[in-house]
Amino acid sequence: MASQYSKFARGRFGARALAEIPSFAPPALPGSVVDAVLRYHDEAQDQGSGRTLLRMSPKRLRTPEVKAALGKLVPRAANVAILWNETESQIIRVLEAA
Repeated sequence: MASQYSKFARGRFGARALAEIPSFAPPALPGSVVDAVLRYHDEAQDQGSGRTLLRMSPKRLRTPEVKAALGKLVPRAANVAILWNETESQIIRVLEAA
């Protein structure tokens, strides 16, 4: 039985074949974007149970201080929202729109 598995692994479904499958996942979100949303957000929507959704508006993204903090990452920050726990003062989840 082991010899059949090893033949299968060396065949078309081996490590080399899996490495050739393209990855469609976007690159990881830089921490500077998360930090900028926490620092400069101007939109806060109450989600109930002590949770708030934090975002930056398009107007806020055009301000000089945000542009200086983010540089080329401003367009990416436009798609980021942070679910914040007010009670614990911590991030619950970072959301990024496609």
